[in-house]
Amino acid sequence: MNAFELTRALIDIDSVTPNEEQVGVYLAGYLSALAERTGGRVERIEVEPHRYNVLAYWDAPVVTLSTHIDTVPPFFASREDDEFIWGRGACDTKGIIASMIFAVEALLAAGERRAALLFVVGEERNSAGALAAAKDSRGSKYVINGEPTESKLVLGSKGALRFEVVAQGKMAHSAYPHLGESAIEKLLDALERVRKIALPSDAVLGQSTLNIGTIQGGRAPNVIPDHAMAEVFIRLVDDGDSTRRAVAEAVAGKAEANEVLCIPAVHMGSIPGLETTVVAFTTDIPAFNGAWGTPYLFGPGSIHVAHTDQERIAKSELVAAIETYQMIARHLLKP
Repeated sequence: MNAFELTRALIDIDSVTPNEEQVGVYLAGYLSALAERTGGRVERIEVEPHRYNVLAYWDAPVVTLSTHIDTVPPFFASREDDEFIWGRGACDTKGIIASMIFAVEALLAAGERRAALLFVVGEERNSAGALAAAKDSRGSKYVINGEPTESKLVLGSKGALRFEVVAQGKMAHSAYPHLGESAIEKLLDALERVRKIALPSDAVLGQSTLNIGTIQGGRAPNVIPDHAMAEVFIRLVDDGDSTRRAVAEAVAGKAEANEVLCIPAVHMGSIPGLETTVVAFTTDIPAFNGAWGTPYLFGPGSIHVAHTDQERIAKSELVAAIETYQMIARHLLKP
């Protein structure tokens, strides 16, 4: 099986979060065959019932190549043409999984046995797999995380801060609004204040950004609404403390801001000879919390087609990534 075939085989297994079990079974089997030929070990590490991380290693790992095995919905199967492989997870991150596996195979063939593979569940929702892996470190000094970065090494990635902003009111007949209290109006007032928050900026990562992603509430057009809620997502360039305080102050008296998720921004190192970039999306790296070593972030494919119905990965970029992952690993393995 070549890298294109492996990529398509992985894409064709539905692994929309939290339905990762079957792709985990497939990867464990594929890696067990590799380990049997090369004297390695493969472990399935349970995160939750029917969900587990897959770890393959040979000698004590120094460098771990890691990415996630789950995808966003909706699932759609693979296809290919002369230039691209298409399908859910093509670049985020099943093509990356294939390139990592083939990179480690090449390292093994060259006698290098200190690289490991760690594939985790749940990145697209809450990094459950990476959080579990952080409690089970194997001594790795470096982790090369795979996400679609257009084959550039990432100097920094933004974090994430997510709130549910909830407003409460009192129901009444809409013909007599003075007898009620509109939760929607209170929510809109709170959100207007939130939109005016002065967000932090960073010399490397740039400006924090804010998105009001969903709004829901009310019962009928002729009923004063007693409940309303919005989901707010902020891309962080720092640890989020100042933004958290600003949101709480902005909604005070109108609504409550319930924090759902906070992932701090991450700064990472460079490697000579590799083009660099910064990214606005979050990764599993903060959830690893340093347990698997100093983080690096690199991967083929573009985030701009991930999570879309046009998701794809260029075959040429996938093949080139096999060489680049080897190069990064060799650089980090130098004495």
